[in-house]
Amino acid sequence: MNKSLCGALGIALLSACGVPQEKFDAKEAEAQKYLKQYQDESSKSADLEAKVAAQQQQLADSQQKVADLQKQVSEASQAQERLSKEKESMQGQYEQLTAGLKSQIEAGNVQVENLKGKMLVRMSEKILFPSGSARINKDGKGALDQIASSFKNLTGKSVVVSGFTDNVPVNPKTTGYASNWELSTARALSVVRYLESKGIDPRMLGAAGFGEYHPVATNDTSEGRQQNRRIEIVLAPAESVVP
Repeated sequence: MNKSLCGALGIALLSACGVPQEKFDAKEAEAQKYLKQYQDESSKSADLEAKVAAQQQQLADSQQKVADLQKQVSEASQAQERLSKEKESMQGQYEQLTAGLKSQIEAGNVQVENLKGKMLVRMSEKILFPSGSARINKDGKGALDQIASSFKNLTGKSVVVSGFTDNVPVNPKTTGYASNWELSTARALSVVRYLESKGIDPRMLGAAGFGEYHPVATNDTSEGRQQNRRIEIVLAPAESVVP
């Protein structure tokens, strides 16, 4: 039986039996002591339960953080593995392409660069088009055949073709194009259509025309203007291009 209850019962019995007042007071004091002890122990027990609950919550939070960190580490490892495979694949395509275009690269008509997960193929106008035209010539088709062969079985990639010109205005009457912007866009589209005809998935292809506004050399010399008249083909992971 609880000591507090026993004390209270004892007081009641003592009072009923005519126990002297001092004994009654002593028993009452003892009962109050036991009651206070009971209340203190109950309070301590409640505090302990609260601390245990808080520690259990902290443990659960820590376990969740550990699980989140493990997930992040796993995702980072998978991303690193994908990146490594992408680099290997890009390097293989770079080597294949540079081998196929060796003569054009040596002649200075084509440049191939492998840049941080992307591959850039820069082609001079003179290998691709007659002056003021978007019709691909024989040498241009030969070079694009090599590119199509390298890119043909790709998946999860984007192939963006961009056209550029120098700053010499075109003659609309002789070219059929209102400005260099229209000419550069038409040339990019011609290359895209040709690559599609050679088996490149059209869902990977895109075209853009930049006209004279992104030169890579000065337009003050004939050599500089020749460098600016170009087609650039960028091969990149599909997710790096905004739809």
